[in-house]
This record gives sequence, structure tokens and C-alpha cells, in this order.
Amino acid sequence: MSKTAQVFTNDARQPQLKLVISGKVEKIVTIIPRTVNLRGFVGDTIKKSVTIIPEKKYDFKITGTRVRHGKYINFQLEEVKGTERTEYALTIENLRTDPGRYSDIIFLETDSEFSSDVSVRVYGNLRQRPAEE
Repeated sequence: MSKTAQVFTNDARQPQLKLVISGKVEKIVTIIPRTVNLRGFVGDTIKKSVTIIPEKKYDFKITGTRVRHGKYINFQLEEVKGTERTEYALTIENLRTDPGRYSDIIFLETDSEFSSDVSVRVYGNLRQRPAEE
């Protein structure tokens, strides 16, 4: 990964500098899907599942969970024994009962020295069911 930044100075000889910061970024977890969209009609049961797979090199355990708001969602985390290592299944359910949009973030706390938590973004969009003719 490489990022650049333009720096402005008070040096007459070099009023602007271009800084380049680069480094190797390794993935420590696979999250499928990366974001959750809970879309549907008011009154419907809307649930989605997310699979969390720690990368072999950075194997970790999920030690806890927390949610930013939690007003419109309920969630449950289960440990699933994968073929080679432990995986996790996160099931998220909509709780909203009126039309509208919302967003939230579920934080999965880990015992990893590389990342103390992993986040899953949740977006909701409930609509009123169209009137039947």
C-alpha cells in the first residue's frame, strides 16, 4: 500500500514537499460479506449472516462483542469449527418496526496482538409495503 501527502512549508526554497508513505499490508481476517444490508418491508423478518475467518498466520479468538448503537439490530455470534481452523458465524436481525434507514457497527473484540477488534458495518432500509390494487 502506498499513500502520498502534500506538505506546505514556510521554507522559501521548498514551499511544498511530496511525502510518500508505503508499506506491506497483510489481511488478518476474511469477512464475507464485508457489509450487511438489511433491506425489506416493515413487518418482514430480515436476517443476514456473516462469516468471519481469521487468517491462518494471524489466528485469533473473538473474546467479546459490542455494538455502537444497537437500537435497530439484534445479533448473535457463534463459533463454527471450520475444516482447518475456527470460523465464526454472525447472524444479524432487523428490529426496526417503522419505515426508514439506519446504520450501525458491530465490534468483535479479539485476542489478537495485531488488531484488538474487527468491525462489521450494518445498513438498514425499511420501506412500507406498497398497497395492493
